[in-house]
Amino acid sequence: MTFKTFLELVEIKTKIASVFPYIIGLLFSLSYFKVFNLGLSLLFFLAMLIFDMTVTAINNYQDFQKANDEVYKRQENIIGRAKLDPMFVRNLILFMLALSLALGFFLAYFTGWLFLLLGGIVFFIGVFYTYGPIPLSRMPLGEIFSGGTMGFGIFAMVVLVNSAQYPTFKLALNFSSDSFTFSGSMVGAVAMIVASLPLVFTIANIMLANNLRDLDTDIKNHRYTLVYYIGRKQGIQLFQLLMYSAYLFLILGFIIGIFEWPTLLTLLSFPIIKKNLKRHAAEVPAPHSFVYSLKNMVTFNSFYALSLLLSIFWQILVK
Repeated sequence: MTFKTFLELVEIKTKIASVFPYIIGLLFSLSYFKVFNLGLSLLFFLAMLIFDMTVTAINNYQDFQKANDEVYKRQENIIGRAKLDPMFVRNLILFMLALSLALGFFLAYFTGWLFLLLGGIVFFIGVFYTYGPIPLSRMPLGEIFSGGTMGFGIFAMVVLVNSAQYPTFKLALNFSSDSFTFSGSMVGAVAMIVASLPLVFTIANIMLANNLRDLDTDIKNHRYTLVYYIGRKQGIQLFQLLMYSAYLFLILGFIIGIFEWPTLLTLLSFPIIKKNLKRHAAEVPAPHSFVYSLKNMVTFNSFYALSLLLSIFWQILVK
């Protein structure tokens, strides 16, 4: 396997979907919680990237193994197209899975039980998203799981990693008394949820756009996604609603004091997003239609990240 083929197997271009929750989680940790840990943040980034690549490789492996459409299996799936040995791909997946798991346990040692619990949930959903007799991605819950685990899961874990020295939220286990305690700020928890929702929506839209485009192929390969149940027309409407909701929660966050005023600069992306939504609706189910979900995610979250960075500078100036 060449390095170029490996990058195709793990679909390296799609990793931007996990990089944005990481960057925005890092900036939100600094701007709202005022915490930062460079060493653990870099280690988490490595673990996150390896695991994300692993999940994508599992997806391609499972699609190859379970495909009923021979054209897809031999000409579209990277394993068949590049004539890769499925056994080698499986062993590579196991190696990356073990490596990301080891890094996760190492981080949990420094970060605490809550990180281990949240990481375990993300790990479970990530693996069984495409693996098993009934993968989560083949059910009408793919958008919820992809948006939730990446948009909120990664975001929240970044906050936990950066607040390791002075925990914002803490789960304590007492094995001798068979008890546990969870402590943290309710206001902080609400802030994390509101700040992560734009990420949840824009990432969920990537899966939704993929399902809108691939509905006919998915039916041939017995993948019954959300679009299969609600139809393409309603799926396009949901795609637009999720994107508009990202702006709604950003404005809500400013109103209730989670964000500083520079965050509202994200609204400058609205004309671009609106144009992309119109083009997407006109082009579905053409292959190119999927690109608009990536463009929207990159555009919105680039403005979001930049506005959080400007908020940090603003906080420094007004002190």
